[in-house]
Amino acid sequence: MHLIRTGEADLAVRSSEGLTTAELYGELDLVLVQRIRPELDVLAREASALTVDLRHVTFCDASGLGLLVRCAQRVRERGAAWRLVCDQPMILRLVRLAGLDDVLCPSPPTAPPPGPQAAAQPGRLRV
Repeated sequence: MHLIRTGEADLAVRSSEGLTTAELYGELDLVLVQRIRPELDVLAREASALTVDLRHVTFCDASGLGLLVRCAQRVRERGAAWRLVCDQPMILRLVRLAGLDDVLCPSPPTAPPPGPQAAAQPGRLRV
């Protein structure tokens, strides 16, 4: 397992057995997006299965949603598995209201991690 924490403690990355998890912390706004975009871009290009975990995110704005969409699309374009873990009702509602649940496919924390088959079969969560 490999753990990377940025200096601002807003992103932790763990990789184990081909699965990569990026845990985000704080408010997913323009400031945080600008700080973590380079790291998420690398993960989107290189991870064979990427989970982005928003359980420690307290707020998300349009720039945060944009970053998540960009990441999800890049991961799927190259055939890798994508998973968004979120248990924050306000963020899940924002995803739904923005019409992005089919793109981001948020799942509850208890859902299994993505595998190779998850790339072709995205899930859907109704909120």
